[in-house]
Amino acid sequence: MDQEGKAVPRRKFAAVFMAAGICFAIFGAILGLLLHIKKIYDLPGFLAIIGACLFMYGVLQTFNTGRKGEEVLFSRKSAKSFFLNYALIFALLVLIIIIIFIEPRFMKFDVLFDILAQSSIRLIIALGICITLLIAGTDLSAGRMVGLAAVISTSMLQNPDYAHRFFPNLPQVPIILPILLAIFACGIFGAINGFLVAKYNMHPFIATLASSVSIYGICSLYFDMPPNNSQPIGGVREDFTNLAQTKLFDKVSILVPIAIAVTILMWIILNKTVFGKNIYAIGGNMEAARVSGVNVFKTLMGIFILAGVLYGFGGVLEAARTAGASNQYGYGYELDAIAACCVGGVSLAGGIGKISGIVTGVLIFTVIQYGLQFINVSPMWQQVIKGIIIVVAVAIDLSKYHKVLWH
Repeated sequence: MDQEGKAVPRRKFAAVFMAAGICFAIFGAILGLLLHIKKIYDLPGFLAIIGACLFMYGVLQTFNTGRKGEEVLFSRKSAKSFFLNYALIFALLVLIIIIIFIEPRFMKFDVLFDILAQSSIRLIIALGICITLLIAGTDLSAGRMVGLAAVISTSMLQNPDYAHRFFPNLPQVPIILPILLAIFACGIFGAINGFLVAKYNMHPFIATLASSVSIYGICSLYFDMPPNNSQPIGGVREDFTNLAQTKLFDKVSILVPIAIAVTILMWIILNKTVFGKNIYAIGGNMEAARVSGVNVFKTLMGIFILAGVLYGFGGVLEAARTAGASNQYGYGYELDAIAACCVGGVSLAGGIGKISGIVTGVLIFTVIQYGLQFINVSPMWQQVIKGIIIVVAVAIDLSKYHKVLWH
């Protein structure tokens, strides 16, 4: 391939993907209908899904001919850019293949549904983190807000006959009230973070670190109130746990459509609203955004309030999923969310990042963690692997955008 590259008609390019999709689907059908090999589990279904995705991508390329041009350019530069953009996905595919060879049961739809369920709450928290990263900031208070929301909501939603109620004399309240109160509390702390950053130009790292310590202290004081005295909160009402434990079609966790709805909402906010455009503008160059008429103070306040609301919602769902809570809930969640965003292509230098990338990053981390546990890899080695992935992701990010963070 020469330096200038070779132009290929987009329709021909699309046809290759559609043909590949049809081949995958046919191969899956042959495995599923003719061979009946038990050791391949749900591999035919996965091949059919891959085939459908390839076919749809080809169809989209056909319809995008007018918008993206009649030809697709292949060159060394475009090839390098492609592999940089999708390097971690290729690495993930290799890891999945290795896991399948070690443990073929990984090719079951039940495993996929478990991965999606585990990714859902993490995704909601990561969506909150991502908008703070888009302004070249961060939020270290996310995990503690998750814990705060979990403790507040569960403390008011225990069964009336539970022996160790947090509030023994509290009557049964409508489920929505404790949930809204928990989310509101996190929104207040998000507003405090935003005020410190916007009013005093405090770096988000320092502002949210201080908030994280304070939130944990406040949550612990609340959790230690008599008669609870720091005992894990249990006996949670069934109508509350149903918010996260219900299975659709007896297979798919209700958390999955909830996470999809939140993801779509955040995509609309970031891509179709003035507020979203302002977030990217501030992340690109705050002073230029201010000169252009962006209300930086209001935007920064809105960013951290919205992030706090998402953490609160994630904390409520986490409490419902586990049917309990303690003041230790959410510990370290913010680090996993930041790592997932980095892996998903959100630049730490600000102004760059997509919702699709965040979804990919969360899924990558969940698959890695779930897969390594599936083949009984030591938790210590899991941490080593996650650390390597974070370093590689940031290195790729810097090589793509040629930005140095601390110059």
